[in-house]
Amino acid sequence: MSARQARPGGFTLIELMSALLILSLLAVMSFRGLGAVLDARDQVRQETEKWKRVAAFYSRFQRDVQLSAPRHVLAAAGRLEFTRFATAEGIDAPRRVAYRLNENHEIEISLWPGLDVAPNAKPARYAVLPAVAQFELRYLDSDLAWVDAWPRSERDPPLPRAVRLRMVLASGEELVRVFSLR
Repeated sequence: MSARQARPGGFTLIELMSALLILSLLAVMSFRGLGAVLDARDQVRQETEKWKRVAAFYSRFQRDVQLSAPRHVLAAAGRLEFTRFATAEGIDAPRRVAYRLNENHEIEISLWPGLDVAPNAKPARYAVLPAVAQFELRYLDSDLAWVDAWPRSERDPPLPRAVRLRMVLASGEELVRVFSLR
């Protein structure tokens, strides 16, 4: 035989172990990358759901205040109660409506069964937006000044010119919107 003998085919143990080590490193990096993508997807889904709920609340609040009737409004700190006309489509009936922040940090809507109900009638209450840290309402008077309560006196018109809604979500975002009532 010659000094250069042919090596049998195949891989040595060291070559196999090196290949397995490289493959395992690639698998770990891929797993971590996939985990990060899945975490980001879940976070985006949660944020999307949160903003959908906020948009649905604003839509409902805007519809209600735009249908507000020129009748007596009770507006104190963090609470707005007013009478709402029916929609043109006939979806909603005319009724008394109130918005407030409840003890569970949810914006709650109260709906009375009709316009003129007995003083001790209990409204149906529904949470319309969860995870709200602060809910503040201000009212634009006829002098174009923002006030904290409505009406301030007997001379005030039944409705303010506008409602300024400021809320801070539990996640820290501060949102301010103004809704015209005239």
